[in-house]
Amino acid sequence: MQSLTVGVLALHGDVSEHIEATKRAGVILKIPVILVSVRTASDLETLDALIIPGGESTTLQKLCEREGMFEAMKKVKNIFGTCAGSILLAKEVLHKAEDQKTLELMDMEVDRNAYGRQNESFEKVIETEFGSLNAVFIRAPKITRIGREVKVLAVNDGEIIACEERKGDKYYLATCFHPEYTSTAFHGHFLQQALLHVA
Repeated sequence: MQSLTVGVLALHGDVSEHIEATKRAGVILKIPVILVSVRTASDLETLDALIIPGGESTTLQKLCEREGMFEAMKKVKNIFGTCAGSILLAKEVLHKAEDQKTLELMDMEVDRNAYGRQNESFEKVIETEFGSLNAVFIRAPKITRIGREVKVLAVNDGEIIACEERKGDKYYLATCFHPEYTSTAFHGHFLQQALLHVA
């Protein structure tokens, strides 16, 4: 089977958890995965896929801009954003900070920190396209609007918390929660989709 080179943006956020979840998903699905900790624009050049971890969305943006990575990130064919990473993917952001920018890749609107502050974080069982799983919400955003080509993968109390979009040879996956703490389901789905969208 073709191997996948998967980068995890390693400037900020829960990097090691994503690396471990991706490794486990690759083993379960028997997909050979080469993992790269992405810290510079040149690290992006050989990637088949990129994972953008949670953290603080404006901090992530500024660190990526400092390293001159923004335009190079847009060229990666497959991107998975969790929590703050989903904000970076979104075309529109509600309640954004002054000068906050995103990659504007995914046709959705996200409300930043809509689930509250750090001390309002919570964990609950959710229903997804991949079955029930435990989801961790930490200062989580809400997906408030999606485009016609965006497919919903999970909801919480009627609100979209995970979705995906295919655009030609590009594939984007976004979750408001942190699947890397509790499951390999979303990482496995991302790897399978990335295999379909590599050259």
